[in-house]
Amino acid sequence: MDILYHRTSSLLEEVHRHFMRLERSPPESIALVEQDLQSLLDTINENCTKLDILVNKEIPSRRVAARVQVDQLKYDCRHFQTSLQNAIHRRLGREQEMKEREELLSQRFSPNPQNTTIMIDTSLQTNTSLQNANRGINELLDSGNSMLTNLREQKMSLKGAHKKILDIANTLGLSNTVMRLIEKRTYQDKYILFGGMILTCFFMFVVVKYLT
Repeated sequence: MDILYHRTSSLLEEVHRHFMRLERSPPESIALVEQDLQSLLDTINENCTKLDILVNKEIPSRRVAARVQVDQLKYDCRHFQTSLQNAIHRRLGREQEMKEREELLSQRFSPNPQNTTIMIDTSLQTNTSLQNANRGINELLDSGNSMLTNLREQKMSLKGAHKKILDIANTLGLSNTVMRLIEKRTYQDKYILFGGMILTCFFMFVVVKYLT
């Protein structure tokens, strides 16, 4: 299990380097870097599935610590997967904008019977402004979606950590008073989590309402 765990950790470090490479890549090679990233993430997911099986075969004294390590790998993998999806969405949006711009520039206009002059520059500027506003809203929605996804993942991690703490506490023989304090803190964190999600949704609603 240790060999597979260290191999998967190395793959996560390689994913991080690929994201840095993705930021510096020219537009024509971005898609190839994204494919490499997806291939690495698929391999990491497969390794995490194998590690889940191997954790259950560990001796009881190591099982809890091994489960925490595997859960952290899975959390990092989900985080990178969300970042990759957002990057692909932004790239596709930019490509669509470039395509629409080229179509607009290549469009031929003919004068109407009243010899009205078509203000191409004004139309192009208006279209560009609308596209910029649309891109800004999409990026804001992507950021909000990423925040909500991270909040949900943190909630799952908190639940898993709570269960593991209880298991460790039972193993160490902690008192019932300490256990109740831990549970009380978990409930408080849950309310803070829900409050943050509600405030985030309200902020996104206000931004979308007044920008559209």
